[in-house]
Amino acid sequence: MASVKSSRSRAHAVTPSKGINKESGTKLEENLNVFKSDNFDADAFVQSKCHSLNEKEIRQLCSYLLDLKRASAEEMRKSVYANYTAFIRTSKEISDLEGELSSMKNLLSTQATLIHGLAEGVHIDSLSDDAPESTSNAPSNDEVREPTDLEKWLTEFPDLLDILLAERRVDEALSSLDEGERIASEAKEKKTLSHAVLLSLQTAIAERRQMLADQLAEIACQPSTRGAELRAAISALKKLGDGPRAHSLLLNAHYQKYQLNMKNLRPSSTSYGGAYTAALSQLVFSAIAQAATDSLAIFGKEPAYTSELVMWATKQTEAFALLVKRHALTSSAAAGGLRAAAECVQIALGHCSLLEARGLALCPVLLKLFRPSVEQALDANLKRIEESTAALAAADDWELTYPPSVTRTSGRPAGAVLGSTGAYQHKLSSSAHRFNLMVQDFFEDVGPLLSMQLGGKALEGLFQVFNAYVNTLIRALPGSIEDETSFEGSGNKIVRMAETEAQQIALLANASLLADELLPRAAMKLAPLNQANYKDDLQRRASDRQSRHPEQREWKKRLVNSVDRLKDSFCQQHALDLIFTEEGDSHLSAEMYINMEGNADEIEWFPSLIFQELYVKLNRMAAIAADMFVGRERFAILLLMRLTETVILWLSQDQSFWDDIEEGPRPLGHLGLQQFYLDMKFVTCFASQGRYLSRNLLRVVNDIISKAMSAFASTGMDPYSVLPDDDWFTEIAQDAIERLSGKPKIANGERDLNSPTASVSAQSMSSVRSHGSY
Repeated sequence: MASVKSSRSRAHAVTPSKGINKESGTKLEENLNVFKSDNFDADAFVQSKCHSLNEKEIRQLCSYLLDLKRASAEEMRKSVYANYTAFIRTSKEISDLEGELSSMKNLLSTQATLIHGLAEGVHIDSLSDDAPESTSNAPSNDEVREPTDLEKWLTEFPDLLDILLAERRVDEALSSLDEGERIASEAKEKKTLSHAVLLSLQTAIAERRQMLADQLAEIACQPSTRGAELRAAISALKKLGDGPRAHSLLLNAHYQKYQLNMKNLRPSSTSYGGAYTAALSQLVFSAIAQAATDSLAIFGKEPAYTSELVMWATKQTEAFALLVKRHALTSSAAAGGLRAAAECVQIALGHCSLLEARGLALCPVLLKLFRPSVEQALDANLKRIEESTAALAAADDWELTYPPSVTRTSGRPAGAVLGSTGAYQHKLSSSAHRFNLMVQDFFEDVGPLLSMQLGGKALEGLFQVFNAYVNTLIRALPGSIEDETSFEGSGNKIVRMAETEAQQIALLANASLLADELLPRAAMKLAPLNQANYKDDLQRRASDRQSRHPEQREWKKRLVNSVDRLKDSFCQQHALDLIFTEEGDSHLSAEMYINMEGNADEIEWFPSLIFQELYVKLNRMAAIAADMFVGRERFAILLLMRLTETVILWLSQDQSFWDDIEEGPRPLGHLGLQQFYLDMKFVTCFASQGRYLSRNLLRVVNDIISKAMSAFASTGMDPYSVLPDDDWFTEIAQDAIERLSGKPKIANGERDLNSPTASVSAQSMSSVRSHGSY
């Protein structure tokens, strides 16, 4: 029932219908009051909280509870381990103090016995001196009677013990000592022996007991003592009452044993780190395991001995970790050999984890000591990826190709080829291909290091490397060459410029494909998805997406945000190229609308040149993106949407433009208002047809039209009275779209050359072609 309440309390800490809020864990204790009542009904509680959950929400709740269970177990393990060392140290000190007190008690007892014995001897001697000569010369009964069995035993007992000790007959010596202790105890209780004789017997027992203890200690310290003989000696020493010494000798014997075996293990500069780590860990952890087995068999689970065993095992583990770091990890970490470092750590952890069955959780000790070296290897590996990618970017021609090992097959889409692994291969430039391959290898290496809790550090480090690569791509844009100060510390600043629109769009293709698909797919090795046993593969994939670790979702979001910086730089550059001339003059000025007043009959209505150029540029980019973003058309649409928004937002925020429109020396006339309205209608028409008319763009366009109409209305005229119907603007905008796209209206199979917009269209197309570099 306790486990049920515990699970219910964890479920109570979340609100499944609104998503799992892990921050509420801090208030867990406040939510436990409901479970403290003796009348708590678990079924009723679950029904009250979960009756409205659907299947998806129940799965999310179960997934969260499993994560919470794992996190709770990990937190408890950390807490226990964090305080266990202090507990062991205190227990050892108490045990040592108890041993010292016992020794002091024995010493005081021995001294008291000696003093009483000396006093008794002096008293007997004084009585003998005072007796008359006649008495001393008289015959006594003791001289003629036969000695008793006890007297014979007392005479033979010391010699018997000496013989047993000389012949190392330990068991018999222990039995004789026990018998002597028994007889001395009975004699003392029944007073069958004089004080002097009793003292002599006790002294003989104590001396032989000490001799046997020294003999057993000598046996335990001999390197040749093995297995059963060692355990017998330690067990005998414990029976003698010297348990702390016996346990220390047992541990030291196993230490000396593996130290002797280690003399044959001599690492060299050419030795393989994994092989050395495997051999060394086999020796060390086998010795610790055998010591733990012997300690349990002889001393049981007494806390004092268990604590000493844990402290000793921890010390040996620390010494082992230092050797591995010195002879294997340090060189690998310095060279950025993450795979070699990871293999060494995994080998050591594999052997160490076997001790957990014997109650020794020593893996945290290894992880703590190995972590700095592995972090060094991790950082060096990430640095190598960054520097190698930057070096390749300096010579990258920004042409998208398939990976060198993948050949295109007929019948496959232009943007993807199915490789031997079954995964689609995409087109990237040479530096992006290299970056992707190094990242794939990187995640293969760091996968085994999740036990060291380095997954977050690996993701953060890789994000920084990707961000540096994005900075390199931004510097490849011609308009970003003067902004070098924004990229200090981002690596090699030498980069080959992307001169053409195709090359510049290739930069976006590189970054977007890496951030959206390749890097997140590779990073999934750091957090394996929950593999629930559902009926079909589609349901399993949906569940996997829902259970993906939130850290990885946040990481992918950061990658996409980094790509957005590149996208913004791209759009700003092309927007400025459209708006301004090389001399810095604006193509989009108030004069182009204010100066239209005159004879309306001479005007041939067509969108302004800058908006024609915007449309042609978007069409050209759409054609390029169609080949580069196969299967990812949404990114291409968002790119064109962002570019259109950038131009229109610039118009909306150009204060000098609106100052001239609203407060200039000449007011905006009805022809200028009509041309302005036509330009905005043209933008919404081609954006709508291209599927990149966003709500934000439509809102900004409407705001701009409203401002222009308000400026016109300030002259005292009604703007609606001078503007034609929307159908008129739509027809001209549609005609312009068809002509600019090379698909003019056809009448009887021939172009209508008498169209009022034909000459303007031809002139506009000529101007657009002259600006083909935009």
